[in-house]
Amino acid sequence: MAHRKTVNTMWLDAVNLLERADQMHRQFFSLASNGQSGPTWEPPTDIFETHDSLSVQVALPGISPENLQVTINDDVLHVEANRPMPGPRGAHLKRLEIPYGRFQRAIRLPSGHYQIQDSSLSQGCLTLILKKLR
Repeated sequence: MAHRKTVNTMWLDAVNLLERADQMHRQFFSLASNGQSGPTWEPPTDIFETHDSLSVQVALPGISPENLQVTINDDVLHVEANRPMPGPRGAHLKRLEIPYGRFQRAIRLPSGHYQIQDSSLSQGCLTLILKKLR
């Protein structure tokens, strides 16, 4: 009987891990309603703070720099654009996990005033350096 209990426990652990992975995927690439025409998605973001700046990284697969809008209003960083539907013309869709369409992300920054000092979009990741204004 101990063997069955171990197998059942391992199975439950595996199912729980799969559910957690699915939950994290939905959280990172979640849809958000914004009051405009239809839903948008929110890309995952990392923020690192130093004494005089913030480094913000936003995952933006398939976004070109000319379609990207980045602004700071008060202590909120706004990142928005439109990710076109990927894939060649006439192709049949077999799986679609990376979100497409209009997205926007409002990122509340630590209190203070900031200025965009540097920005780059490389390998599907937007990196912003925000200088803290004193």
